[in-house]
Amino acid sequence: RSGRGQSSCRWRMTRFVMVADLRRCVGCQTCTAACKHANATPPGVQWRQVLDMETGTYPRVQRTFVPVGCMHCANPPCEDVCPSTAPKIRSDGIVEIDYDLCIGCGYCAVACPYQARHIVHKRDLAYEKKGAMQHEEARFDEGRMSVAMKCNFCQGRIDKAKETGQTPGIDPEVTPACVNSCLADALHFGDKEDPDSNVNKLLAENQTFRMHEDLGTDPGFYYIWDKNK
Repeated sequence: RSGRGQSSCRWRMTRFVMVADLRRCVGCQTCTAACKHANATPPGVQWRQVLDMETGTYPRVQRTFVPVGCMHCANPPCEDVCPSTAPKIRSDGIVEIDYDLCIGCGYCAVACPYQARHIVHKRDLAYEKKGAMQHEEARFDEGRMSVAMKCNFCQGRIDKAKETGQTPGIDPEVTPACVNSCLADALHFGDKEDPDSNVNKLLAENQTFRMHEDLGTDPGFYYIWDKNK
């Protein structure tokens, strides 16, 4: 696979994953708002979304809220179809996009089974007539125009942990914004390869599933739905 292992990230034997406890998510969309504020994504582009799903038949109907976004796959289809080798899997498991290589062809958006890619060609503001809000001005990235963009697990925060010695998923300063914001403590983040990590313990104690796991993508986003029996 082109690009794999080429990242300058120095961490080895690490795989950062996210875990969503579907028993706790209340669909408040605070994670969506936090992501938009942290990344200044344009109107209509949400790297972190929460699906509102209804199952069953009356009178036994159940409503479930499901956070979704880039799944940071170990075998991402986006990497296979990209003609410019822009998607890269870092040594810590985060799938990033090299904006300097991306040509905005959209192949990755079509190949992604999670519909997690977005391409915009001009700068849009939430309140166009009033000008840019403070976070839009502070975090605007010209490099994201006309290229594929997506959730990156707030990789800038993760990289900061290497300098500060803090632990992603435990220390808020080096943890993705969506996880920090979750009012119901439904979102969790950490190193799956660390046997003592918070996410490893969650996965060991609970029954989980991953979306479209049958496609062989090996997604890095787990969903808890019940305790282990």
